[in-house]
Amino acid sequence: MINIISGISVAGVTIGTMALIVVLSVFNGFEGLVVSLFNTFDPPLKVTPVQGKTFTSTAFPWQKIEAIEGVEAATGIIEEKALLKYGSKQFLATLKGVDDNYTEWTGLDSMITDGVMFLKYKDQPLAIPGLGIAYYLGINLNNYDELIEVYAPRRTASGYATPENAFQRLDIRPSGVFSVQQDFDTKYMIVPLSFTRELFEYTNELTSVEIALADDADMYSIQDKVKQMLGSTYTVKNRFEQQEVLYKIMRSEKFAIFLILSFILFIATFNVVGSLSMLILDKRKDINILYALGANNKLVQRIFITEGILVAFSGAVAGMILGALICVIQQQFGLVKINAEGGSFLINAYPVLMDWKDFVMVFLVVGGIGLLATLIPVAGIKKIKNRQPERNT
Repeated sequence: MINIISGISVAGVTIGTMALIVVLSVFNGFEGLVVSLFNTFDPPLKVTPVQGKTFTSTAFPWQKIEAIEGVEAATGIIEEKALLKYGSKQFLATLKGVDDNYTEWTGLDSMITDGVMFLKYKDQPLAIPGLGIAYYLGINLNNYDELIEVYAPRRTASGYATPENAFQRLDIRPSGVFSVQQDFDTKYMIVPLSFTRELFEYTNELTSVEIALADDADMYSIQDKVKQMLGSTYTVKNRFEQQEVLYKIMRSEKFAIFLILSFILFIATFNVVGSLSMLILDKRKDINILYALGANNKLVQRIFITEGILVAFSGAVAGMILGALICVIQQQFGLVKINAEGGSFLINAYPVLMDWKDFVMVFLVVGGIGLLATLIPVAGIKKIKNRQPERNT
């Protein structure tokens, strides 16, 4: 009976540990998926002015920035809101005007869901709206006669200008549709930088500069170098700082789930208290024999502490091995699907990414809880000393 109870205790610790490993790995997988999606659109480094919305491109040290080791390119950007009209439908979007070298380093070409990623054809500007914008406007890439009408307030318009003259209008043909993430898909339409300058009546102004880095470059080190070079007039943000709120929410959710599952594991591990208590009661005669042979209280306690630690740690190791095995199977075969057939999610199966730090953290938590659960029944061993077991009559 004692062996059965000990086995149940080990099984409880094993299942709790396995659940922790699997859930944390799934969270890592989703985080990696979100990061990869945002990295498609967000540059490694983004430079914006501290004061105001724009700065002149002539004042920006392009050559010095591109000379930094690890920097591959620097692209001038203009982001401004504009009204889009396609047929009878209208939509307020943000135009993102980019340099010619933008298509060379960005990963957006892999996110084109329809059409092609061309921003110019025979010196004519082309647009690439997000999937959400294309849906709301009902854009048909095969309809070459229908253009997107883009409206923006004139910067030079006087207060007495007529409504017709108060807005600048330019037409542009869509060449493709991209899809990264809903926030981007319903917000941005990518156009050539020259188009935005003409529409918003800019000359050499920019709203930001996006810096591309080599694959093996140290983003944080280069960020510090760019900050030192630009001084206090510019703000330099890396990818994680550009989406700071999102990443904080994801880490908070992972930590909350870890606490909840750790509490469940805490309850499961306390089965060790019951199994050790029954083991101590069952071995009262043996304990008194050890005392009679000269064993002190610490030695006897150490024996049962070792027993409890073996139960907890064997369950922890078995749970981590089983959790890792489940994660590997999910990675290879994707047995657990994330959406039904015909769903529109980006992936079909739950993403899994194992992190060695999660294994270490889970092992320490299980070990700490197991040790605590072991000390409770062991503390009462000294009461058994000199207490003879009752004789059967």
